[in-house]
Amino acid sequence: MFKDRIDAAEQLIPRLAQYKGNKDAIILAIPRGALEIGKVLSDKLDIPLDIVVTKKIGAPGNEEYAMGVVGPDGHAEINEGVAKIYGIPKKYIDDETQRLKHVIKRRYEEYRGNAGLPDLKDKIAIIVDDGIATGFTTLAAVLYVRRQKPKKIVLAVPVAATDSYKKLEKEVDEMICLSTREDFYAVGQFYEHFAQVSDEEAIKLLGLKQM
Repeated sequence: MFKDRIDAAEQLIPRLAQYKGNKDAIILAIPRGALEIGKVLSDKLDIPLDIVVTKKIGAPGNEEYAMGVVGPDGHAEINEGVAKIYGIPKKYIDDETQRLKHVIKRRYEEYRGNAGLPDLKDKIAIIVDDGIATGFTTLAAVLYVRRQKPKKIVLAVPVAATDSYKKLEKEVDEMICLSTREDFYAVGQFYEHFAQVSDEEAIKLLGLKQM
């Protein structure tokens, strides 16, 4: 159990100490909650902070059921098995992909102003989140980062569902997780205080917005 995201971040610091001050490293937080963790890591380890935004494609009539995901570059990963089983038409998938591309673009503009996407080529990309349940959006972030050809991908989280940990561990060069749990229902169950982070707070934590 973590007191809050700040406590979780401080517990992650020793596991990431080897990257302190590394000029090739960059921390990529998955908004919004992970920005609290990313900010602490950025300050303590002297590594720049940025974001990686992905959006899931929900099934028709059930947006919470993810059947695909769109990355910051507009690339969509689709669970073809789910699409086939539920008979989801290609037009729906294409329309949702286009819609979510615009949502992601607006989110980057809102958080980062006119700053361009970070160059991740040959970087040590440290992806952070406040916890991993299904791992679907986290995997999308990892796949996006991989397409940018970094030198190394590190995934650092305080807690993860055991199954998700096992799947994601195979997709990254280094997986740092303080606790894996079978009894995983929601990320918030592992924090004493798990307040939502507003867009305004997230923008302030990131500190990149340019007018």
